Amino acid sequence: MKKLNFLFIALAMVALSGCSVIGGIFKAGAAVGIIAVIVVVLLIIWLISAFRGRS
Repeated sequence: MKKLNFLFIALAMVALSGCSVIGGIFKAGAAVGIIAVIVVVLLIIWLISAFRGRS
């Protein structure tokens, strides 16, 4: 019975630490995605203003 309890505790520790790692990856991914969208929007605005200045 003690081995079963130890196995359950070890499994719970591995599972919970995995969830926090995945959560951190998704948070970092969301931040990178937001930054990428901002960069693309600024690039489009810059291109539009560059072509309007030539006309």
